[in-house]
Amino acid sequence: LSPGDWSTLWQINTMKVEKVKYALWAADWERCLNFYRDLFGGEISFASEPWSEVVIAGATIGIHGGGEGKRTWTGLSFRVDDLHEGIVRLKEHGGALTREPTDTPEDPLHLAMCIDPDGNEFMMTCSRPAS
Repeated sequence: LSPGDWSTLWQINTMKVEKVKYALWAADWERCLNFYRDLFGGEISFASEPWSEVVIAGATIGIHGGGEGKRTWTGLSFRVDDLHEGIVRLKEHGGALTREPTDTPEDPLHLAMCIDPDGNEFMMTCSRPAS
């Protein structure tokens, strides 16, 4: 097959992806849903114990009730405009830092390792200042 044939076959044999979601487990689904909504200014699009969704900056995070509340690395990363303010808000909404971030003249604050009230670990980042 020629490269053009592969392109045609790919277009015929693919399905349309309508939405991408990332799922988190939560021991307390309502607390977890409200945490992400309130911390990041998300919009709840669906709420029930088995499955809930909050949309943040165009991304959908699904919250699945019935989690064990164990500490779990999620791979999620949220880029915010003010990381200092983000850390304050994190703590106000029941989250915590998993370790204190670096903030020195040589290595200005740009990354915070965080955990939500249900044990889901994530990163909050901001742009590094230009040197």
